[in-house]
Amino acid sequence: MQFPLSLIITRLCLPPCCQLLKALTPEESTHCQHGLYFEDGQRRVDYVLTYPLKKQAGGRSCRQSTHLLTENAFARSLRRDSLSPPSSPRADTELGCPGETFGGHEDHKTFRREEFEGKLREMGLELEKDEDARIQGVGFVKIHAPWNVLCREAELMKLKMPTKKVYEVKQSSGVVEKISSLVSKVLEPLHPHVEERQPKNIKRLSHTFSREKQHLFDLSDKDYFFDSKTRSSIVMYACICVCFLSAGITSLLGSGVYTAAYPLHDVSITCQHGHRKHSKWFPPKKNYFGEKIGLYFAWLGLYTQMLIPASLVGVIVFLYGCATVDDNIPSMEICHPRNNITMCPLCDRVCSYWKLSTACGTARASHLFDNPATVFFSIFMALWAAMFMEHWKRRQMRLNYEWDLTGFEDEEVSGDHPRAEYEFQVMQKSLSKDLPCKYVEIINLFSLYFYFQIEKLSCRDRLPAYMTNIVMMLLMIGVTFAIVFGVILYRISTKAALHMSSNPITRNHVQLTVKTTAAIINLVVILILDEVYGAVARWLTVLEVPKTDKSFEERLIFKTFILKFVNAFSPIIYIAFFRGRLVGRPGNYLYVFESYRMEECAHGGCLMELCIQLSITMLGKQLIQNNLFEIGIPKLKKLIRYIQSKQGAFQEEERQKKLRRYETDHFLEPFAGLTPEYMEMIIQFGFVTLFVASFPLAPLFALLNNIIEIRLDAKKFVTELRRPVAARAKDIGIWYNILRGVAKVAVIINAFVISFTSDFIPRMVYQYMYSPDGSMHGFVNHTLSYFNVSHFQEGKETQEPLQLGYPIEICRWEINLSLGDQ
Repeated sequence: MQFPLSLIITRLCLPPCCQLLKALTPEESTHCQHGLYFEDGQRRVDYVLTYPLKKQAGGRSCRQSTHLLTENAFARSLRRDSLSPPSSPRADTELGCPGETFGGHEDHKTFRREEFEGKLREMGLELEKDEDARIQGVGFVKIHAPWNVLCREAELMKLKMPTKKVYEVKQSSGVVEKISSLVSKVLEPLHPHVEERQPKNIKRLSHTFSREKQHLFDLSDKDYFFDSKTRSSIVMYACICVCFLSAGITSLLGSGVYTAAYPLHDVSITCQHGHRKHSKWFPPKKNYFGEKIGLYFAWLGLYTQMLIPASLVGVIVFLYGCATVDDNIPSMEICHPRNNITMCPLCDRVCSYWKLSTACGTARASHLFDNPATVFFSIFMALWAAMFMEHWKRRQMRLNYEWDLTGFEDEEVSGDHPRAEYEFQVMQKSLSKDLPCKYVEIINLFSLYFYFQIEKLSCRDRLPAYMTNIVMMLLMIGVTFAIVFGVILYRISTKAALHMSSNPITRNHVQLTVKTTAAIINLVVILILDEVYGAVARWLTVLEVPKTDKSFEERLIFKTFILKFVNAFSPIIYIAFFRGRLVGRPGNYLYVFESYRMEECAHGGCLMELCIQLSITMLGKQLIQNNLFEIGIPKLKKLIRYIQSKQGAFQEEERQKKLRRYETDHFLEPFAGLTPEYMEMIIQFGFVTLFVASFPLAPLFALLNNIIEIRLDAKKFVTELRRPVAARAKDIGIWYNILRGVAKVAVIINAFVISFTSDFIPRMVYQYMYSPDGSMHGFVNHTLSYFNVSHFQEGKETQEPLQLGYPIEICRWEINLSLGDQ
């Protein structure tokens, strides 16, 4: 792990802190009844570690001095590890302590735990253990950072803290600001109520904290100068960096020495009967969760606001279609009672001839989404996406100024520290080599430290992981395509089966039944594969062993986005650009497996089917995955964890009432990052922009979902998830690049939808080139070609040629004018 040498020396030379104060009884302290303070009622709990409590067999323990890990011991363990034969027990490479010195696995964990806690005490942190908690089998280590530790770590971390200097931010009085103020007042009911500690136009000047310049800062109330977010970040940073050559908290959590590590929820959350309630709706703010989560909610809020004008225009486009449906000449011709056009069968053998007038409802419904206004709406949404991206860039720069992030470098903000898994792999690689004698004999800790910095994982080391990634990604994408193909076969076979039904109602609604059920099947498959692909993407990223958390997150996001994007949009892309294009013509149809005839679009194109698929997928994902799963899954996991830890918990109501805050937070779901939150919004952004020409109401449904989503996310972060450690960030990272890519692709996709899927261009061509009077009269007849039924292939003709009551000699079939078929 790469830290400044001054930081290493400072931490190694820290004097041990004083012994813990004698604990008081719970009745002697009114502050600690909820678990926010130590038993003395004075020291706040800044961080909590949990570990399993198990009885030691035979009293064997490995309670050794916390100073066991010395430079000499580490050098001896390296020498012993490099010179021992392969059959001999390996040393614990993380601790530098031989594994054979432990009587058992639990003794090993106990030793590592005591050593780690000893290092924390040497740093000046104060610890208090609670092994008599109300949760069976779980021990708690409460950590408090005193004032001198907070000051020292804040200076080392170069944290910016508010000074005594206060200045007023003047508001401009231009037209843009007046319009912005008016919009803010209109949107005020959509925003949750937030109590501000100081007026919005008042800002404190911030400066990098320095112990030598404490007089510049407002230290009138030292207890709250460092808020809970900053205190927990400092303690977490210390737990990670406590010993750069032995195990940090990340490694200890991975090896089971500790089971959880988390700061406590506070401020607006109260506990009652073991459950959380809001005393007031609390929106996650930067001051509570940190800048990284604050930026997510700021981005989500701006995105939701920008959906308002898009929703209004989409509704106007839809209403325009409703108002002009009775004046649409092509649909009027199809629905005219004198229409006597006989169409060719839609499938072989079991399907019969049918009248074009039976497609009247489909033709009228298609006009709602396929009219001249949708072209305007597509152009509008392309401009809307570009405006949204620019607006966010402006808002992000403003937040950087307001949150004092303008002076931070990316490395400082993101934290470029190597991950524990990467360090372990590098150390394994180093120890697998024969160390030079000069390094074996060196007992200087810093020399060994810098030796390990020379080693790194090369592309050759990662080649097996890269190959596995490529093969698995292609395999998962192939699985998606295979499922789409399976749904195609379902539609073809189901359509034929329903046409064989003796029920006339079933036969009359074959198209609607097949389209709707196929869309629902696609939705269910998408929801299932989303979970599978998320797990696969994480597994593949772990195999790569990225060096830093930032690199891990970006690689995970990229893989997850590729898999989930292909999963969500493959059925939609098939309907938009491939369905009805590879059909053939009567007498020469294209078959799959020599028996399944490729499906055709309904008269008027596939736009209506595209709308059905898009609406069901979008609404289903938002309702089930984004909302029900958002709250339901964390609650279910919380319930399972509660039942596993306390048998008969539902009969112990009195015991539940007495759970302290750190015990209550133990049952919450661990925070797993913002990737799921961003991912669902990015996929929604794709639904809103990519195929909006086929579904103008998509922005409206996205807006309604996001109004609920913001509240559900806030409720989940505060009541269902453990409080995450505050993380600093200047921007939303790789998500911005993904958004830009989706916005650019949306322009191309909507142009293709209008060109290949809708009837807009064929109608324009007919009206201005083929129409005798410059109107749309005769367009339907222009799109239909003639076919002599005697030319059907043998065995492919219909079994009921007289279903219409008279023999058919000529039937009509639709030409795909958008592709220029003749």
